[in-house]
Amino acid sequence: MKIDICEVGPRDGLQNEPGQLTPKVRAEFVDRLSASGLPRVEIASFVHPGRVPQMAGAEEVCAAVTPVAGVDHAALVLNERGYTRLAETGCVEARLAFCVTETFNRRNQGRDVEQSIAEAAAIVEAAHADGRRASVTLAASFGCPFEGVVDPGRVLAIAERVVAAGADELVFADTIGVGVPRQVTRLLTGAAGFGVPLGLHLHNTRNTGYANAYAALEAGVSVLDCSVAGIGGCPFAPKATGNIATEDLVYLLEGQGVETGVDLDALLSVAEWITEVLGRPLPGQLLRAGRFPVPVC
Repeated sequence: MKIDICEVGPRDGLQNEPGQLTPKVRAEFVDRLSASGLPRVEIASFVHPGRVPQMAGAEEVCAAVTPVAGVDHAALVLNERGYTRLAETGCVEARLAFCVTETFNRRNQGRDVEQSIAEAAAIVEAAHADGRRASVTLAASFGCPFEGVVDPGRVLAIAERVVAAGADELVFADTIGVGVPRQVTRLLTGAAGFGVPLGLHLHNTRNTGYANAYAALEAGVSVLDCSVAGIGGCPFAPKATGNIATEDLVYLLEGQGVETGVDLDALLSVAEWITEVLGRPLPGQLLRAGRFPVPVC
C-alpha cells in the first residue's frame, strides 16, 4: 500500500501563527520539506493579505522555492481572483477549498455554498486549460463551529457535484478537529464510487486525528494532509488548533508497513528547525519522544 502525503505546513501550518515569517524564510521552509522526500507540498495561499497577513507575499515564496524532481508544489486558492494570481507562478497544482456549511462559508469566503460550487467548477476548468491539476477540499466536512454537526449526506451531495465538475481529487477536511473514525469511514466509503482519489485533511484538536488517519487507511484513502511539527489551524474557526504532525503520521504509517517515500530523519530535522524558527514548543510528539525501531510482526 502507498499513501501520498501532502505537507501543508508552509500554508495551513503558518496561517494561524501570531507572527509573520518573511517570504524568504517561508521559501526555505518549503525547500527543507521538499528535500525530505515528501511528494507534495502546499507552499502558499493566494488570499488577501489583509485577511491572512501570514500568507502575504505568496508570489515571492513561489518565485524563491527550488524546484525538486518528484515533488509537486501546490497552492491554495479560495476564489477566481486567487487562481488568477496562482496562474502566474510555477505551482503545478491548484488546491481550492470552500466550506460545506452556509454560515462558515460566508464568514470564510463571503459566498453562499452554491456560489462556491459554481466558482470551484470555473477554477477547475481554468486549471485544466492551463495544464494544472485541481484538487478540491470541502472544509468543515465533519463539523462546523457555527452550525454544529454536519449531515454526511449533505457533504457527499456537494462532493458529487464537485467531482462532476472535473475535480482531479476530493479532500474531506476536519477543519476544527471534531471528527471520529466512523465519520471517516462514512465519507470515504460514500465517495468511493466517484472515480477520483480521495483525501483527508485532519486536525488533532480533540486528539482524534491519528485515529481518523488509521480509519482512513482501512477505508482506502489516497492522500493525507498533515503539517510538520503539528503546526496550524484556521484563523476563522474558533479553537481550530494544529494539524496532525507529518512526522508522527509517517511514523504510524511506517509501522503499519505503508510506503510513503519520506525520509523520517530528514523530516524530524525540519520539525526541529521550524520549532527553533517559531521559538516555542510545538505539538508534534515524535520530535520530543524520539524514534523507535519498527517492530517485526
